[in-house]
Amino acid sequence: MQVIRKRRLMTVVLAAAAVAVTTAARTQSAVPRTQSAASRLPFGSGERAEYQVKLGAVSVGSGSVEVLGIETVHGAPTFHARMRVSGGVPLARVDDRYDSWIDVEGIFSRRFHQDVHEVRYNRKRSYDFDVARRTWRRTDGSDDTGVLTTSEPLDDLSFMYFARTLPLKVGDQYRLNRYFKESGNPVILRVVRRETVSVPAGRFNTVVVAPSIRTSGLFSEGGRAEIYFTDDDRHIPVLIKSRVPLVGSLTMALKTYRAGN
Repeated sequence: MQVIRKRRLMTVVLAAAAVAVTTAARTQSAVPRTQSAASRLPFGSGERAEYQVKLGAVSVGSGSVEVLGIETVHGAPTFHARMRVSGGVPLARVDDRYDSWIDVEGIFSRRFHQDVHEVRYNRKRSYDFDVARRTWRRTDGSDDTGVLTTSEPLDDLSFMYFARTLPLKVGDQYRLNRYFKESGNPVILRVVRRETVSVPAGRFNTVVVAPSIRTSGLFSEGGRAEIYFTDDDRHIPVLIKSRVPLVGSLTMALKTYRAGN
């Protein structure tokens, strides 16, 4: 009888262990694939960087680059990223806002909004990207539609997040035909040097990337922009330099940083 009881006890223990293993396996498989994909990225939901904005050597305003959260666009999870730049002096003000909805899995854009006011230059446009059909559509009152140049399009903001996922080795040059409009291609990212810089948030070792997009905005060809990413796996933009027509040199220097989830 004692042997039988021991065998029954062992059977119960093994059955309980089997149930526990099965439950754990189901729990593991239930974890969204996007969570594992996002965990490999150098940024995440809730990341926020705040900047001091200067025109020349004069502090004139503030800016921010942040991931507001994860939102669903066309049935896919996307990072809602936003960049804002605001400031200036009388008769020479800048008030720019860029919003991009970046696919969590592929790091490409599914939607893009731009609202730019720079001195006498104003531009407001909104696009929706149907990557399955390779088409773009204006959603700001215009009926314009067109063909996407790629199934993984980039816009004026999403390219900066895409750049953060690259190795960024000095001397490398990335020539990407991935701007959503053919007129903006190629997007060129040149990794030009390493440099140690001091900004309000502290002193950082950085790798400097010179972006060029054949369109208007902070990262256009004429802007001769440079982005100083931290020289580590996170590639946080701690300094952004560009030239704004009729205004001159514009600098965004990191003040505070909060990592994402």
